[in-house]
Formats: sequence, C-alpha cells, structure tokens
Amino acid sequence: MTTAGTSGHGPLTGVRVVELAGIGPGPFAAMLLADLGADVVRVDRPGGPGLAIDPAYDVTNRNKRSVVVDLKAPDGPDRVLDLAARADILLEGNRPGVAERLGVGPEPCHARNPSLVYGRMTGWGQDGPLARRAGHDIAYIAPTGTLGMIGRPDEPPAVPANLLGDYAGGSLYLVVGVLAALHHARATGTGQVVDAAIVDGTAHLATMIHGMLAAGGWQDRRGANLLDGGCPYYGTYETADGRYMAVGALEPQFYEEFLALLGLGDRTGARKDIARWDELREEVAARFKSRTRDEWTAVFDGSDACVAPVLSLREAPHHPHLAARGTFTDHGGITQPAPAPRFCATPTSVRTGPARPGADTADVARDWDVPGLLPSSKNPQ
Repeated sequence: MTTAGTSGHGPLTGVRVVELAGIGPGPFAAMLLADLGADVVRVDRPGGPGLAIDPAYDVTNRNKRSVVVDLKAPDGPDRVLDLAARADILLEGNRPGVAERLGVGPEPCHARNPSLVYGRMTGWGQDGPLARRAGHDIAYIAPTGTLGMIGRPDEPPAVPANLLGDYAGGSLYLVVGVLAALHHARATGTGQVVDAAIVDGTAHLATMIHGMLAAGGWQDRRGANLLDGGCPYYGTYETADGRYMAVGALEPQFYEEFLALLGLGDRTGARKDIARWDELREEVAARFKSRTRDEWTAVFDGSDACVAPVLSLREAPHHPHLAARGTFTDHGGITQPAPAPRFCATPTSVRTGPARPGADTADVARDWDVPGLLPSSKNPQ
C-alpha cells in the first residue's frame, strides 16, 4: 500500500507508477497520474535531467516522490527492476533502444513483473526512419500537418508553445494508453508496451479536420477555414489598449447577438457570404479597436455571443469564473493549475510540492519494500 502522504486522493489511489526521469511530455504524464492519486516514484539521475529550472519550481513534479539511481552504476538497473517488480505502470521517455542498453527495457521488467504496463514516450515513435533522431515539439508536429494549420495565411505558422505536441499529442495520449493497458492487465494479468509517439497523437487530434478535408469542407491552407481564423466571427481582435478579444460566434443565434452588441446589427447576411468576409472582418476589427479590452468584456458580459477577453498567464487565475471554480490553486507559494478533471466521489488535490531529487528514498524503500534503494556500503546513494 502507498503512504498517506501521497495517496488517498483521487481515483488512482493504490496505483503504483515508476517514472524514469526525463523532460517534456513524460514528467507531465506522470504528474497527471499523480494528480489522480497514483503513487508516482520518479527515478532521478545523478545531476538531474538537464531542465534549466530550479527543482523547487518544477510543478510537473508535484504529488510525486523521488529517488536517485545511477543506471550506469553496476547495481543501478537492479534497483529500478526492484521498483518495476512492485509497480503497475512504468514510464520512460528515452530514444528507442536506450532503456534496453541501460538494462531496464520491457523484457527484463516483464521478466520481473508480467503484468507491468510499460509506457514509452517519444516524439517519433519506437520505429520508422526517424525513430532514433533527436527532436522537440515543433519538429514533431510539423510533419503531421497540424502546425501548418495554425496562423495567418500571410505569415509563418504560429508556434503553439509546446502544448500541442508535447502535452496534447504526447502526454495525454500516453496517459490514455497506459490507463487502458492497466485495465487490460487487471482483467487478464498480462502487461504490455504502450508506444506513445507525439507524431501519432498530434495527427490523431486532427481527425475531424481530415474528415472535413475529405468532404470538401476544409481547404488545405492556413487562415481560409471556419476554425483557423479565416472566418471573421471566429478569431481574435485587437482592442484600443493593445490587448485582444476572442470571438467564437459560430451559430446563427450567437452570431446575431455578437453583431448586436458590437453595433453591427445590419451585417446578419454576411455570415454565410464568404465574398463579404473580408469586409466584415475589417468592420469587426475597427469596432474592437474603438474600446479597451475591459470595456468590451463588460459589453459582452452575461451574453451568449461567445466572446471572451484574451488573458495572460498571470491574469488568468483572477478571471471571475476561473476563480470561482478554483481552476488555479496556490501551493507552497506557487500559483498553478489545479488537478483536472474533477471527480465527485474521489476528489483530487495538490498534495505535495515538487519532489526534490532523492528526498524520498527512505520512505519509498520502506513503502515499496525495496531495501536496495537505501544508502549502504554496497548501495551508495
């Protein structure tokens, strides 16, 4: 059983996860499992993973515990295999073949624990001509067609931070995959390898768009479609103070309310007349430029016009709706998104701050019955 300090909160209470430390989508996926109540033990390497952030602020390591293992030391692989033997899920994000060379690949892990779900997070996947090539989010999403969809038609594709590839196409698909495999393992006693590739997940996110493309309802170019900024009533507009409002007034009734509040009530016929879209966009832009963002926010407050202010990261926690829901929380002096989604019977929370490398070795050794983790003359920490 897991300890009270890291369990008892969330639907995954009692699930044990080993996370082989990395950067990007792997830690975020492990954080999501930890947020949902799993006992996540992060196996840090000596010297850290190389992310240029103070570990005290790396909130992707919240709700976890950490041990330090040198996988290149003679006894390093055995210590990880001892953890894998007692785990339900193991996550690793190395290039293909690296975990095998380190002695902690699927084969030795499944030899110790046949029901283990072995989750692999990479950009290119475990096979294919680019599988062993280096990359980051932007390079992974570029070949999938999704990056090329985003931005204005007369400008380079817009860079969506690392949200689209690393976290949406990567972490979330890894979590779905390992939880589905865990369900199978508990029903059959048989574990398996989950190959989560950012290219696969990011391409999958565009499934609806591919259907629209095949049906002739989507043009294969940027800024020419209903949902990519090509439509004048689905996009963003600058306000008088240099800030922005977001508009998503797609349905007829929302569109009419939007026009009325904007002061363009006589443009109802332009909704389906693509030939008038450029003119409509200019008029909408001119109207938004006439007032500040906060003034427009007040105008659309309480309406169904589907208009909202574009807020910064620091502004977002103070939005009245997000504040009322507790979408953000403060823990250890750090404002951060609260766990999501929400559960009525097994509520989740931020239980602990970022795990410090190696700080939980004694507790994990006791709780998981892995004495080899403890410092000794034969097992230096």
